[in-house]
Amino acid sequence: MRANFDEYSARYSSFAKFERGDDGILEIRFHTNGGRAKFDGALHRDIGDLFSDVGQDLENRVIILTGTDDAFLLASDMDMSVMEAFLPYTAAMHSGVYGEILRLINCVVDVEMPMISALNGPVTVHAEIPVLADIVIATEDTYFSDDFHFINGVVPGDGAHVIWPYVLGNIRAKYFLLTAQRVTATEAHTIGFVHEIVDAKQLVARAWELARELAKQPDVTLRATRALFTQPLKKLMLDNLPLGAALEGLGSCNHFPTTLQSRP
Repeated sequence: MRANFDEYSARYSSFAKFERGDDGILEIRFHTNGGRAKFDGALHRDIGDLFSDVGQDLENRVIILTGTDDAFLLASDMDMSVMEAFLPYTAAMHSGVYGEILRLINCVVDVEMPMISALNGPVTVHAEIPVLADIVIATEDTYFSDDFHFINGVVPGDGAHVIWPYVLGNIRAKYFLLTAQRVTATEAHTIGFVHEIVDAKQLVARAWELARELAKQPDVTLRATRALFTQPLKKLMLDNLPLGAALEGLGSCNHFPTTLQSRP
């Protein structure tokens, strides 16, 4: 059954705030206790369901995804003290995480209407999620990195291995993932996966401006165009995501981090 606005805005209120205008533009703002969003187990578990719910709501016509304060999501904000609870990491334990990984990525790709990411600052954990939007705008101090996976001995198989080669090209993506390289907003704009660099004070307003332009089109056009854009990604996910999620589990059974290092 499709969830409605009141249902999912309450269900995910612990990490997301929702605002919808009369024109069907839905803003999703990640947060933690009203401040900068911090990636944790609950977010990992529920974010796929969030995108499933909002992506199927026929009242939504354009989605805006943004964050709170001066960063979108930072690996350095993660509470690594809880990782002790995952030791020893077992195949049985990963079987649940495996499903979360597939939902987390596939449910973003399955969103049925155009998406705009308005990145309010750096994103260094699951940075592949916002770049799955159809339009990506960012502030000058935004940068992209994977500060969680390979640098901490974790196999980057939860979608990063699919999306970053799609965005950066295969050769560049391998360096990006192996070294926790930071790609600035300016570099991302040159590469082409950030479309506009916007003053932080104007970021969300610009996202709404773009969304209103998109929303002038009929619903069928919006949804059909989104389906057209996501079909290649769906094929890539079908072919590569299950193996990546399984290999990440294999690596985690061998080594699961309880401390976190990131590139300085």
